[in-house]
Amino acid sequence: MRDLPQHKPVLAGAAYNGISGAGIRLEALPEGHLLHVLGAIEPTALAAELVKAGFAKSSIRQAGFRQWFVAGDEPLVPASLDALVAALAGKAFVMDQSHGRVRIGVSGRSSRALLSRGTAVDLDPSVFPEGHSAMTMVGHLSVQIVRTGDDSFELTVLRSFAESLWDDLAHMAASAEKDGV
Repeated sequence: MRDLPQHKPVLAGAAYNGISGAGIRLEALPEGHLLHVLGAIEPTALAAELVKAGFAKSSIRQAGFRQWFVAGDEPLVPASLDALVAALAGKAFVMDQSHGRVRIGVSGRSSRALLSRGTAVDLDPSVFPEGHSAMTMVGHLSVQIVRTGDDSFELTVLRSFAESLWDDLAHMAASAEKDGV
């Protein structure tokens, strides 16, 4: 009998245990679930359907016109996904992106300054409040940035680019520390 392949987080190992210093913390977030929802459904209605389907702890992030990412730390339960797909039939399509995207947390008093080194998005809280998200570039990588708190952000990137984004963020953090940011 053959062993089946086991899931291995892309940002696993000592190199990705988190980086802290100079008011910045980088951390690889759990590879729970990430669903891409497309359709004519309002976020409040989507939130209600998520609760019914077992995704109550998930958050909704706008990803474009009539597009949302639903992200959470818990592994995807197929029965919950089936329930959500059935509930949204005729209103929206749901695509599981859990296997293809990775989330990285950036937090600390200097998190905004760090991210400003890599993106043109204005991250001032008056323009980019908590819960707000934007699809943008960080360097040469396409990333979704979400403000999750006063000084905390979550970046979602395609799985194959996660290590590159991590390395870029670590380099920017080291540069910021040298500059006294």
